[in-house]
Amino acid sequence: MLESGTGPEYPFSGEKLSPVLTLYRTPDFDAACEQVQTIYGYQGAGHSVGLHSNDAERAVKIGLKLPTCRVIVNQAHCFAAGGSFDNGLPFSLSMGCGTWGGNSVSDNVNYRHYLNIVRIVRPIPINEPFEEDLLADYWNQYGK
Repeated sequence: MLESGTGPEYPFSGEKLSPVLTLYRTPDFDAACEQVQTIYGYQGAGHSVGLHSNDAERAVKIGLKLPTCRVIVNQAHCFAAGGSFDNGLPFSLSMGCGTWGGNSVSDNVNYRHYLNIVRIVRPIPINEPFEEDLLADYWNQYGK
């Protein structure tokens, strides 16, 4: 189905756990990113987004712009988001969506999240960064 809007009045714009595919047409990559942003405003923020492109900068742009924890590049999204031997994501049926999706984790939830890890913590030499070093990029973009 070719959908035109997002939100409750456009049921195909939400999550579908069925063999249904909704398509949106956009004039270019930037408009497509805006469309995905609108969809995420309704449902799916934090989960994942798929990209089929040989332009590596597009994946970086998506990762910086959209509220998503996984940018799946040149893979079958339905299989890749849940982890695969050829993409480095751990196998999972529960994808954390970070704070965008109201979760405490942004990883593929896996056995590591259920381990109790003990850390022995001792004093070390202080390595305290300067405020300018921590916030320079933010201040350059948004002001001090």
